[in-house]
Amino acid sequence: MASERALKLGVAVGVAGLMALAIAADVLAPTPEPRRIVLCGLLALAPACLLWRCLHRLTPRMPHMESIAASAPETPRALADANLALDARLEHAPIALFRIEHASGAGAVAPLNASARRLLAPGRAIAPRELHQLLGAQAVGQRQLVSFNTERGAERALVAISALSVQGVAQRLAALMPVESQLEAEALNAWRELVQVLTHEIMNSLTPVASLSRTACGLLEEVQNDLQPDIHADLNTALDAIARRAASLADFVGSYRSLSTVPPAQPQRVLLEELFERLKALLEPQWQGRLTFSVEPASLEVMVDPGQLEQALINLLKNAAEAGTQAQVSARLSRGGRLRIEVADNGPGVPEALAAHIFTPFFSTKKQGRGIGLAMVRHLVHANGGTVRHARPVGAGARFILTF
Repeated sequence: MASERALKLGVAVGVAGLMALAIAADVLAPTPEPRRIVLCGLLALAPACLLWRCLHRLTPRMPHMESIAASAPETPRALADANLALDARLEHAPIALFRIEHASGAGAVAPLNASARRLLAPGRAIAPRELHQLLGAQAVGQRQLVSFNTERGAERALVAISALSVQGVAQRLAALMPVESQLEAEALNAWRELVQVLTHEIMNSLTPVASLSRTACGLLEEVQNDLQPDIHADLNTALDAIARRAASLADFVGSYRSLSTVPPAQPQRVLLEELFERLKALLEPQWQGRLTFSVEPASLEVMVDPGQLEQALINLLKNAAEAGTQAQVSARLSRGGRLRIEVADNGPGVPEALAAHIFTPFFSTKKQGRGIGLAMVRHLVHANGGTVRHARPVGAGARFILTF
């Protein structure tokens, strides 16, 4: 910094010296003499040399300025590239983003990325306008778990709203993350652990009761002659009832134990047309032509455990046989390239008030039901990386949709 100041001072001194000599030469111009002109020229050499040296030492700083000027035209291009990169990140964000007009209250809602548009596309949200109203009603700065209806049933999602201003216009940004699959997986794990603990403790108590009751029956036979006939008959009836109930409860609890002892899935590439042919051959005697299967296209395949998928479909069709006279099983690709298997019947369907509980273990609407069939279906489907929903039927009957 000090050297640059000295160079600028040298430039000023050189310019001042040349100006002084020019003035002196102008004063002496009326009486020109060769010796005086030569003298002025010699005297001008010193300030001219000083000026040249100072300017020469200042010139190396010019390329830096030129490089800055040269890079200036590239700034808009860099900004455009940054905007494109930001748009690409938002477009492929794994959560649905929506813009809501106004800082509060009702306002127009518009999707901002691909996840949001897929959520509003046919096949997902049944009533997009209701979903828009639901988003607009959320408070800014809070996270809320909301539920909205889709063709696959009710789905829950986590919503967060933030307020911002873009070019002086107040608006809100809504982030919607569907969490239905994650919540179902956690609930299923919790139920499985609970069933495992309950069945273990209950079986530990029932086993000695059943064993002791059988032992007591044997001892009673040994002392039969020492007891009055009516007392012997009463004791025999009581012990037999205890043994029967213990055995029945053990069988009942053992059926629930299957929820926590299902072996891990062994996925393999399965041609759905062949799997449906096996199911049709197995169930045809029961349905007698009232059960139909369809696959579009015929070459449709899926990576699942074939035995577990067959068992899940058999459980659904067993319920359909008890509820209706006809059933259809269809498989096709849905939006986004996911496999969609639909099982529908023409029975009375599932009451609206009970639809949220049908996959819960121990829950059943049948008098002799154990509440394990649909719980096992959900467990098997989740074990193979899929989801199962009870969907609103187009007409009568029940409709279940498996998605992989």
